[in-house]
Amino acid sequence: MAGSKRLDPRRLAGSHRRRLTVDDITVVDPDTLRRAVAAAAIGNTMEWFDFGVYSYLAVTLGKVFFPSGNPAAQLISTFATFTAAFLVRPIGGLFFGPLGDRIGRKRVLATTMITMAAGTFSIAFIPSYATIGLVAPALLLVARLVQGFSTGGEYGGATTFIAEYAPDRRRGFMGSWLEFGTLTGYSMGAGLVTLLSAALSEQSMLSWGWRLPFLVAGPLGLVGLYLRLRLEETPAYEKITADKKQSDEQKPKRHEYREILVGEWRAMLLCLGLVLVFNVTDYMLLSYLPSYLHAALGFGETPGLLIVLVCMVLMMVVITFAGRISDHLGRRPVLMAGCIGFFVLSVPAFLLMRIATVGTIFAGVLVLCLLLVCFTSTMPAALPALFPTKVRYGAMSIGFNVSVSLFGGTTPLVNEALISATGSTMVPAFYLMAAAVIGGVAVFFMRETARKPLRGSPPAVSSRREARDLVAAQRP
Repeated sequence: MAGSKRLDPRRLAGSHRRRLTVDDITVVDPDTLRRAVAAAAIGNTMEWFDFGVYSYLAVTLGKVFFPSGNPAAQLISTFATFTAAFLVRPIGGLFFGPLGDRIGRKRVLATTMITMAAGTFSIAFIPSYATIGLVAPALLLVARLVQGFSTGGEYGGATTFIAEYAPDRRRGFMGSWLEFGTLTGYSMGAGLVTLLSAALSEQSMLSWGWRLPFLVAGPLGLVGLYLRLRLEETPAYEKITADKKQSDEQKPKRHEYREILVGEWRAMLLCLGLVLVFNVTDYMLLSYLPSYLHAALGFGETPGLLIVLVCMVLMMVVITFAGRISDHLGRRPVLMAGCIGFFVLSVPAFLLMRIATVGTIFAGVLVLCLLLVCFTSTMPAALPALFPTKVRYGAMSIGFNVSVSLFGGTTPLVNEALISATGSTMVPAFYLMAAAVIGGVAVFFMRETARKPLRGSPPAVSSRREARDLVAAQRP
């Protein structure tokens, strides 16, 4: 434990009525932890591979699935279909989240994995508007709704899974790998689309090239399913379900919705605010920005794709380091730095982009992407810690998906519509500033959770020696 911050046993006193023993403390096996992180992250990789492909193909998909005529109308229609998937995510969260608290995280995450992959894979086989008319966008909408429903149980479950496996003093670092998976998936999707766009003619892309990225979802989903089925349940979940004679207060209940919405209303409000700033910034920069650079600023489509892709790769380089920082400094300082940064620097960054040279666009995008790392590195650890173990999956899935549906997933559509209505290309900057204010308020009111046990769970450590040190450090 040299060189790292120890868990402070005085912080644990309020959650235990008796002195801790070594048997009370969860000792996490390192190999199992690595497999758990990989299995959880593969789902985020799958989800964001789809987002990357869909976002980077937005212009092409508009031409394939919607009537020709007005390019702006085609783009808005494409983003409307993109947004529709987010409208059903709360329904998926309501279904999968409490189910994960009742029957276990592992089985539900395996189900969401294969359903997500099937929804994405099926898009590759939908005929174009020129072939079957309005049936084409209708089928695209159905596939997106399947994706949205299954994704409703994905992120809440994945963050819960990693948080419940990770040692308390390393939860930020371990959680950051989940968003590393996000960036990996998005970069894979964006990179594949960029490669195809450079290698194929526009006619070939419209005819068959756009289908290739969606076909990748099939084997990727099977790999994720295999990884998830090999895992055991999280130690925290096993502890609250092991004893069949445990009290009703300890058991996951069937009236979870009331317990979540009434008993955890304060945590839910904080979750909504934190997810709002996290996802507005996330979807603005990673999903919408490539289309914004091309449609609003007239910048070349392929150079714009490459700039955002390079910035995502740079985010991958620093994200796990930022996760470690949140373990040492705390979640609140890192999150607040991100909120303040977006409020102060959004306008300057977009003014740089409006100059529309490669250098100025790269500088503006990079500044915002590095600020985004404050959220991507820290939220996977901060959000699950808001809720107790017995309702964590359900509460996370409901709170996260309601906020994403209302604010995150609508970001591309709302910004495109506002730019069309106002004629101002600075709308996205003001949108980011507003999100930063709301997020800052949520961060101000949240409690610090770094290096502390999860609510409703005993301390979790990396070794028996660390457990013995923690017990010995208690006050008599």
